[in-house]
Amino acid sequence: MLTAIIDYESGNLHSAQKAFQRMAHEVDAGEVIVTSDADVVARADRLVLPGDGAFPACAAELRGHKGIYDAMVEAVETKGRPFLGICVGMQLMATKGYEYTETPGLGWIGGDVVKIEPADQGLKVPHMGWNNLVIDTPHPVFDGIENGDHVYFVHSYYLRTAHPKERLAHVDYAGDVTAVIGRDTMVGMQFHPEKSQSVGLRMIANFLTWTP
Repeated sequence: MLTAIIDYESGNLHSAQKAFQRMAHEVDAGEVIVTSDADVVARADRLVLPGDGAFPACAAELRGHKGIYDAMVEAVETKGRPFLGICVGMQLMATKGYEYTETPGLGWIGGDVVKIEPADQGLKVPHMGWNNLVIDTPHPVFDGIENGDHVYFVHSYYLRTAHPKERLAHVDYAGDVTAVIGRDTMVGMQFHPEKSQSVGLRMIANFLTWTP
């Protein structure tokens, strides 16, 4: 079993690598590697797409690494490999992003990535820190996770889903902010599971052992 964390030069992957490797060891889920090799992405059993920064820059970097991009799309769309997007990696799953400029996403989850605009001026953007998960739709990634469990966010934009059933969980930040999305073999987390202590590590383990 091989899990590939895709390196397309859009984020520091050290903490994600350590967290995924730790949990893969604990649940006997095989090898986890960080890679920018399209051949490795193509043969991986599971794929993780992280991302830090602005949506347009991450989208451009991902598409600019054509070999990786094509291998990832084929693995997910044709081969049905389990896929996890994290932070901007999750946002890239959307139809479009509206950070600075309109930018097409992967189109795997219907909806747009838009700015958080809380009515309460006391709530700052970016949304940074711990917040309580509200689970909307049961999913294997939530095994052992309960409503109210805390996860760690750092973001100014969120995915406003077009189809309610594809929003698996949200948090309240002066309104509903999408936290987890998914359909078929794909799942995405707006928060950083690798920085979310025991709850995040449990969700990583659940992804590594998930059989869609």
